[in-house]
Amino acid sequence: MTRALNAKQVKISRERMLDIIRRPVITEKSTRGSEYNQVTFRVPLDAGKPEIKVAIETLFSVKVKAVNTSRMPGKEKRFKGRIGHRADVKKAMITLEAGQTIDVTTGI
Repeated sequence: MTRALNAKQVKISRERMLDIIRRPVITEKSTRGSEYNQVTFRVPLDAGKPEIKVAIETLFSVKVKAVNTSRMPGKEKRFKGRIGHRADVKKAMITLEAGQTIDVTTGI
């Protein structure tokens, strides 16, 4: 059996969908992903891949091929001798089906 047949249907509210997709990541590396039909978003630490997939497909009306996530721990930083700590962040790299696009410069 394929993974698609084994996957459960995830049902989440529209409010949770809007909470999952925090903002697009606009960096040199993430824009290079557009050559491979990829878009990168910042997501909450507790968001799972099935939730992210449903949120992207519903909010942007596109078909998602794959979701890859990356969790980056926050760094310890010093400013004028005082120690601070940056927050942990999670990114989701979304691969879209051929012919699908998301314009990250416009709102939902």
